[in-house]
Amino acid sequence: MIRTGLLMASAALIAFATAPAAAQDKVFRYSTTGDILGLDPHNNNEGPTNTMKSNLFGRLVHRTPDLSLEPDLATEWERLDDTTWRFTLREGVTFHNGNAFKANDVVYSFERQSQDSSDMAFALASVADVTAVDDYTVEITTAAPDPTLLLNMPNFYIVDEEYMEENDAFEVVAGAGLTNFANTNANGTGPFRLVEWVQDNRVVVEPFEDHWGYADRMHNLDRAVFTPIANDATRVAAILSGEIDAMYPVPLQDIPRLEGEADVSVLQGPELRTIFFGFDHHRDELLDMPGSGENPFKDPRVREAFALAIDKEGIERVVMRGAATPTGSMIAPGINGFQEDLNEPYPHDPERAMELMAEAGWGEGFPVTFDCPNDRYVNDEAICTAMVPMLERIGVDVTLNAQTKSLHFNKIREHDTSFYMLGWTPGSYDAYNVFQNIITLDGEAQGAWNSGRYTNPEVEELADRIATEVDEEARDALIHEGFRIHKEDVGHIPLHQQALAWGVRDDTVEEIIQRPFNDIDLRYVVMN
Repeated sequence: MIRTGLLMASAALIAFATAPAAAQDKVFRYSTTGDILGLDPHNNNEGPTNTMKSNLFGRLVHRTPDLSLEPDLATEWERLDDTTWRFTLREGVTFHNGNAFKANDVVYSFERQSQDSSDMAFALASVADVTAVDDYTVEITTAAPDPTLLLNMPNFYIVDEEYMEENDAFEVVAGAGLTNFANTNANGTGPFRLVEWVQDNRVVVEPFEDHWGYADRMHNLDRAVFTPIANDATRVAAILSGEIDAMYPVPLQDIPRLEGEADVSVLQGPELRTIFFGFDHHRDELLDMPGSGENPFKDPRVREAFALAIDKEGIERVVMRGAATPTGSMIAPGINGFQEDLNEPYPHDPERAMELMAEAGWGEGFPVTFDCPNDRYVNDEAICTAMVPMLERIGVDVTLNAQTKSLHFNKIREHDTSFYMLGWTPGSYDAYNVFQNIITLDGEAQGAWNSGRYTNPEVEELADRIATEVDEEARDALIHEGFRIHKEDVGHIPLHQQALAWGVRDDTVEEIIQRPFNDIDLRYVVMN
């Protein structure tokens, strides 16, 4: 088995069998904690969802497991000047319905993905225009020099203009789990085509035999069936019984058990995702304090008190069983722009936290709802549950609201939150992605996941400069200053980077690649 990387009850599980695979003998069955949020490639910027999109939809550029870039729908590219890139498109490519792929589809996809309602607009925020030079050449013009344009191209999904227009699907409708046409159908150029998606039950895909790379494919799959299994014990039972071939994450307490199984391997490695907590910085009156006219989180002393109240090492040791690295940074080592000197976590100091609460006038505490997913990150609900008494110790009356990720994400995306958990892997693997999505608000396609609406004029100005600075040393200094200010503000509370743990059956899976973004790219799965 290749180990590469940077390193329901049973009856319900069997539901995927209703999707027949009579003639296929290479059926890869895999699972994670929650379902995808939809099939619209320009909506729902979320890990497992993006992974499924990448199986179905082509991009100009594909990101390989080692994070390097390789040609996909573009065969080559060149920078013509500081703001203009020319991409030569692959000829002879067809969408899954047989329509030919041409430059007009790239232009149309840009116009669709750039909508304000698109959760993927961040990837094209710097782009002023996309022009079709001819059927197989496009030029992308940015408003200013963009040092991360190529890094964002794997997040630019290409759709079929004719198909989308025939189905009146140009508009991107924001939200998770929607049943509109674009979110429940898929017609891409990717290496796999959609067979069916039964929400919260299964996604079934098959190889697209007319894919431009089919003859040179690395996988040998006839079909893949993705089944969300939220319950840890059920997921473990499924891989032990052979009902699935791979699963992630392995519950930390079950790693030794799976490692002791003759036909199961546990693949472990580092992940580039940072788990953090955010506050409502915006409202004058906290949602949990109607009639008070007050929002304690507007006082940085209260935010610092929360940071000092959380025992990050205790969570790492007890809840995460050592499979996490406490952090003080909003990005992980391995992300471009990581600053080692800013990585020291806020210390655990509940006594000082109580002093700060008293200094801020909240010595008697206040109520807050803590929004947390229960099927997205490793031990997410357990982490939040462990934090409740830590915060109660400093006088905070915590109501834990743990729910499935689609409900959680829809809630916090609408800013309907006071205090929340989120995890983030920068889609470009560059620090600017976090500035753009998490800690700024005032620019186009900024603040998509800034659920607490944090903003600081200095950080906003620095982010604008980071976006266009091409000198690496100067840009790194700007990134450092922006993260330093944000950390002193306690704009968010970074918790840790979780470790990857996958379970894979050796008797059915010959090769699989564990990528540091914690997903399974079907291009690289080989069955016995």
